[in-house]
Order: sequence, then C-alpha cells, then structure tokens
Amino acid sequence: MDLITAWPPFGVRIEAGPLVLRPIDDEVMPRLIELALDGIHAPEAMPFAFPWTDAPPAELPTNYVQYIWGVRANWKREKWNLEFAVEHAGELVGVQAFFTSDFLVTRTGETGSWLSRRYHGQGIGTAMRQAICAFVFDHLDAEEITSAAYADNPASNAVSRKVGYQPNGTFRKTRRPGEWHASQEWLLTPESLVRGVPIRVDGVPAFRRFIGLDAD
Repeated sequence: MDLITAWPPFGVRIEAGPLVLRPIDDEVMPRLIELALDGIHAPEAMPFAFPWTDAPPAELPTNYVQYIWGVRANWKREKWNLEFAVEHAGELVGVQAFFTSDFLVTRTGETGSWLSRRYHGQGIGTAMRQAICAFVFDHLDAEEITSAAYADNPASNAVSRKVGYQPNGTFRKTRRPGEWHASQEWLLTPESLVRGVPIRVDGVPAFRRFIGLDAD
C-alpha cells in the first residue's frame, strides 16, 4: 500500500508544455504558503469571496494548512474540491482548483485559482485555466464548467473570455465584512473551450473510480 493508492487525488498530474499541475501534498504546502505571503494581489484589492489573504502573516500559514487538510478530510463523492499546485518552467507559481457538488448528476463544477503577483501578466493564468478545463472535459466527462470573478477583477474576467467562457449573469456577493460587490458569472462548454497546449495526464483511471465515474 502507498499513499496514492489510499488517496487517488495524489496521483493526478497534468502537464501542458512548461506548465505542471501537481497534487498539493504536505511537501509543497510550505512553499505555497511562502508564495502567498509574498503577495497575490494589491493590499487594497480583494479578489476572493472569502478574504483569506487578509489574515495577519502570523496566522495565514496555520489557516492555509488547516484549509488544505480540511479539503481532504471533507471529501465526498457528493462534494469535492480538486486543488493543484502549479509549476511553470520549474517554478512554483500558484494554485488551480476545480470544485463541484453532485458531479455524477450535474456534470458541472467551478474553477478557481490564485497566482503569485510576481507571475501576473505572463499568460500563466490563462494556461492554468485551459489545462484544468481540458482535463475536466476530456477525462472527467464534464458537460459545462463555471467560473466567477468580481467585476473589479479585470485580470480574472479577461482570462475567462480568453478561455472561451460566456457571460452568465451577475449577482451581489459579500467580500470583506460589511462589503458586497457585483460578481460576474461565466459558463464554459466543451465546444466553446479555447484550448492551449495539449495536456498529458497521469492517475486518471484510479481517480475516476475514486469519484464514482467508473466501477471499482
């Protein structure tokens, strides 16, 4: 028995040219924490629905470790969150996720990500999204993928447009305590996906069985 056999999400790996989406294991977590502490966005901005980057630097490391461990502990076939540490040309740059509820019924879920501020504006965010969407459509049988970003987050909304998402309405969403802002919703189908570099994947058969797509 090894850890990947016990926990198949640890076996999933996606490669797309210089980009690698690898599992967030305990070895990479400290490096992700250092990356987050170095800065993801301007201090006055808040791109996240849950303002986790507002935590004091002394608290953020523990908060992040608890969050990642909680993702594993709370995983169910009815509701799960697949998160990857992203490397570009051998450098750790951020995180790309796909999270869903009732996937076996709905065949849909939402993408989410963060990218170290030092790597903004280089096309990496677009490539990350293209890779995860190609994986979910081609290897997990998804029929649509959603995303969302605050209206004052032009970078994230630009990525959605580049990848082929179509506008899917707006609604008010809370942000920092006592603050709301308009959230732009996006919808992507396999036909509208603007693909990037072809992906190569590992660990798919075991993961499909793990989430109930294929029989054990």
